[in-house]
Amino acid sequence: MKITIYKLKTFLIIFATSINLLSNEYILVPKNILDVQTGKLIEANIHIKEGVIVSVSNKKPTLGKNKIIQLEGMTLLPGLMDAHVHLIGNNELNGYSSMAESTQLATLYGAKNAKNTLLAGFTTVRNVGAGQFADVALRDAIEKGVVDGPRMLVSGPTLSISGGHGDNNLLPFHNHGKSEKHSIVDSPWEARKAVRVNRKYGANLIKFTATGGVMSKNTDPNAKQFTLDEMIAIVDEAHSHGMKVAAHAHGLKGIKTAIKAGVDSIEHASFIDEDTIKLAIENNVYLSMDIYVSDYILGEGAKKGILEESLAKERKVGRIQRENFKLANSMGALMVLGTDAGIYNHGDNAKQFKYMVDWGMSPLQAIQASTINTAKLFGLDKVGQIKEGYNADIVGVYSNPLMDITALEDISFVMKEGKVYKDFN
Repeated sequence: MKITIYKLKTFLIIFATSINLLSNEYILVPKNILDVQTGKLIEANIHIKEGVIVSVSNKKPTLGKNKIIQLEGMTLLPGLMDAHVHLIGNNELNGYSSMAESTQLATLYGAKNAKNTLLAGFTTVRNVGAGQFADVALRDAIEKGVVDGPRMLVSGPTLSISGGHGDNNLLPFHNHGKSEKHSIVDSPWEARKAVRVNRKYGANLIKFTATGGVMSKNTDPNAKQFTLDEMIAIVDEAHSHGMKVAAHAHGLKGIKTAIKAGVDSIEHASFIDEDTIKLAIENNVYLSMDIYVSDYILGEGAKKGILEESLAKERKVGRIQRENFKLANSMGALMVLGTDAGIYNHGDNAKQFKYMVDWGMSPLQAIQASTINTAKLFGLDKVGQIKEGYNADIVGVYSNPLMDITALEDISFVMKEGKVYKDFN
């Protein structure tokens, strides 16, 4: 990529000031800032101290020159968020080949995946499903500064019924005892215990599979999994501990039952209908619909080792999910960006924005789905906006994303909690 004069100047200034950033107080001077609430581009500077935004003002910077970062030509917006990722593991492994990967190796891949995700501009993610609490370990390593990555909310192991989407149906019967784990539950009390165990070992939220899935063997995405009583037990136990609940649900009956049980978000929501969208709206349930990943699965899946059973299911799911995404958005449903990263390459999360716009959202709505809406779902009150008192999670691009949403696929500046991780491409 050709480096323009102002990009070179930006790099030199950032490099020269990098040592001074240890003082934890400096000012960003961009071309403009996107107010994600109103969609207005504001000409202002951002004063940051101790990782927090002190002010957003058009006043002339008063700090010394070595504490000013000039971001000429750049539009800044809040750090992006993804509500549905799987950072743990090597995404090149699918089907039976994935069974040879140890938890330790999967976690090391997780560190690589986390860094790629952060450098793509995603400063906060929700990791919904990981074995052996590897996601808890990765989250803690990031918080301690051992590895670079986004802020993580993690679910630990996904709760599933026996033989469900979260169970390992690739193994034959004589391996059943070896694969059995606390997260495979078949009664309300087993479900409550599984929630308690996940919380004990560090999970921030709970995820369960309310229907079958595309990527699991011998499950039907349309078939409901868990009874209403079991779902109610999961939600009640989680909410009693202040934990949110995400329900994987493709099929209509599973979606509707999960909403009635009180979940906070529906993941995928492929076969949702108009009445159930209304039910979600009435109950303030967010929809996280991964409408990019279908193209990746059908385009790359066979050579990546994805089973033909899964490819056949995706052929049935992909188109109707996108049509229902458009319907849900037109009806005013609460929508967040959730990509299912881990099926495709980590760091490509922003490719979904184009699909969200193609299927009915305005560019601003798509950005809001990955900022203010996601922050509300996550229960985080100091992220999702560039605003006084908020964490300094800030990303920058050289094109206006309101004019071309694909600009977000080329993030040139990444800051998380006041620390610069990427200066320019």
